[in-house]
Amino acid sequence: MSLADLTPDGFVTRPALAVELTDRMRRMIMEGELKSGEKVPEKALTERFGVSRTPVREALKVLAHEGLVQLVPNRGAIVSRQTLAELAELFPLIAALEGLAGELAAERASEPDIASIGDLTRRLRQTYETHDRPAYFEINQAIHGAILAAAGNPTLIQHHAMVARRVYRARYQANLTPERWLAATREHEAIHAALAARNAALLGRLMKEHLQHKLQTLVAIVEN
Repeated sequence: MSLADLTPDGFVTRPALAVELTDRMRRMIMEGELKSGEKVPEKALTERFGVSRTPVREALKVLAHEGLVQLVPNRGAIVSRQTLAELAELFPLIAALEGLAGELAAERASEPDIASIGDLTRRLRQTYETHDRPAYFEINQAIHGAILAAAGNPTLIQHHAMVARRVYRARYQANLTPERWLAATREHEAIHAALAARNAALLGRLMKEHLQHKLQTLVAIVEN
C-alpha cells in the first residue's frame, strides 16, 4: 500500500470500496431505511461502515447521478422525494415503452433468448419463495432488460433507460407487500408464457398491465 491509497485522515480508500458502499446505501434508500426528504447522515454512515467520509461521498455522487439523492450546497445529501404526481406521469410512459418492447420481442426474440428469460423467471419464483427481496429485484430488472434487448430496437432502449432511472426506486417499493410480490411473480410467469407462445398482442398487454399494477400499488401505499 502506498501513501496514495490513504485519505487525509488515514483511512484506506479504493474504487471497490466506493462501489460496495454505493450498493449498500442504495439498498438503504430502496428499503426505506434512508427516507425521502431526510438528510443522509454521513458521519453515522462512516461509523457504521468503518470508513472515512471520502468513499461515502463518492457513493453519494453516484446516487445523485441516479436521482436517488440530491447534493445540496452547505447541507449535504438529501434523499430525493418522488411525488405521486410525478410517478403518475412516468409509469404510463414506461408502461407504453415496455408494452412495445414486449410486442417486438415476441416477434424477434431468438429461441435462446426465450429460454434465458424462462430461466430467469424460474429463478424469480425461487427468490420470492425464499423471501430474498434484493435478489428478486435484481432478477426482475434482468428480465425486463432481456425483453428490451430481445426487442432489437436501440432507440426504444435508449428512451426507456431515460425514464427507467426515474422510477427505479418506485418499482422496488411497489412490491413491498407480500400480496403484491406474489402477484408480480405470477405476472412474470404469464409474461414468459406469452413470449414463448410468440403472442405479441398478449405480451404487449401483459407488460403494460404489469407496470400499471405497480402504479396502483404505489397510489394505495401513499393514500393509506
